[in-house]
Amino acid sequence: MAAPGNTTANRDGFSSKLGFILACVGSAVGMGNIWLFPVRMATYGGAFLLVYLIFDIVLGLSGVIGEMSFGRATRNGHVGAFGTACASRGESKRKLGSIIGGIPMVGALMLAIGYSVVVGWIFKYTFGSFTGSTLAPTDVDGFGAAFGAVSSSFGNNVWLIVALVVTFGIMTLGIASGIEKANKIMIPLFYVMFIGLAIYVAVQPGAADGYRWMFTIDPEVFKDPMMYVYALGQSFFSLSLAGNGTVIYGSYLSDDEDVVSSAIITAIFDTCAAMLAALVIIPAMATTGAELTSGGPGLMFISLPHLFSNMPGGHIVMIVFFVAVLFAGLTSLVNLFEAPIATLQDNLKFSRAKAVISIGVVGIVVAMVIQGIVSQWMDFVSIYICPLGAGLAGIMFAWVWGRKAVESAVSKGRSKPIGSWYYPLYKYCFCLLTMAVFVAGIVFGGIG
Repeated sequence: MAAPGNTTANRDGFSSKLGFILACVGSAVGMGNIWLFPVRMATYGGAFLLVYLIFDIVLGLSGVIGEMSFGRATRNGHVGAFGTACASRGESKRKLGSIIGGIPMVGALMLAIGYSVVVGWIFKYTFGSFTGSTLAPTDVDGFGAAFGAVSSSFGNNVWLIVALVVTFGIMTLGIASGIEKANKIMIPLFYVMFIGLAIYVAVQPGAADGYRWMFTIDPEVFKDPMMYVYALGQSFFSLSLAGNGTVIYGSYLSDDEDVVSSAIITAIFDTCAAMLAALVIIPAMATTGAELTSGGPGLMFISLPHLFSNMPGGHIVMIVFFVAVLFAGLTSLVNLFEAPIATLQDNLKFSRAKAVISIGVVGIVVAMVIQGIVSQWMDFVSIYICPLGAGLAGIMFAWVWGRKAVESAVSKGRSKPIGSWYYPLYKYCFCLLTMAVFVAGIVFGGIG
């Protein structure tokens, strides 16, 4: 049901805490969990996992709670939320806040457009897994050539359109009837499928070597500063912290729900998803004696299909893997597009259908054009706009709106108010970490 105290007439909302949590997990679980986390684990071993978990706890207890609470307190997306925060310092400042709120909103739209290209690739490979065409190449060069054709300019038009039509079809149904129901189906299936894959890989000869790579803690690794940088980046981006998607989902949450427990559960399940991906991919690579040294699209669309083609039952493994990845991609994509769609609804008073169609037209046109440069597109957004959006959200919520508003927003739905520890953790630690992500991303050309 719509959240009580909703200041926007007839505004949709999540119908249950479970639906909200699964949607947030769906937002967080994405390609970074699948094609990047396993590479970091294979490179740095158990040391990376320990540092990653520390950052996950800090960012989960500060950023995720904060962004969920900020959205719920304002009953609005980024533009309205930032405007409300600034208006607390004088109504004349509302417009400035709304303008600043446009930065994470535009970032969400740009990220969604780039991400839709990737989901289009996943659709094609999922379909090809059923027909057998994905396994058609006979060597790694053949798999590379096949993906090169798909990822070229205008190389995947049909499946890109399919991806966006499915995404916007879900979103047209709204929050409770569309996004929530879709996540209730896809996210549990994602975990079931990856657990099945992890069990299958575990019984393959040579898989034990992969577990040793993952969980061995080499004290020397703690001396490598890049391990800490990558762990921070992995945690930040994996938790979907960008001042956009988590804020907008929080705006649809009832005042009766405990944001703190929801944020903790979201962070736990996001980490579980990353670990499952690592438990599938690293031991699978070990069965062939290969080392996992590079991630990204090349891992998912070249290395893994080649690996699966040489495994017993590889055809079935391929189907299960790409269907699960498709679910992860779709649930993330609907979250990213929800931010600009909600902006049109909340601030320009568009109907749901009109907002979805408007963003859909922009999304399809731009996504078609950027297919050949999507890597550079996504690098720009993730390096510059995502951490900037998260930092701005932190500044608006903690520094502009202030301690009283923050503690009141976080404490809603709890049996007792949030402790005094939370506000300084969010105000100082989270905001400083987002600044670190921003600077490190620029210096190192991306860290997540």
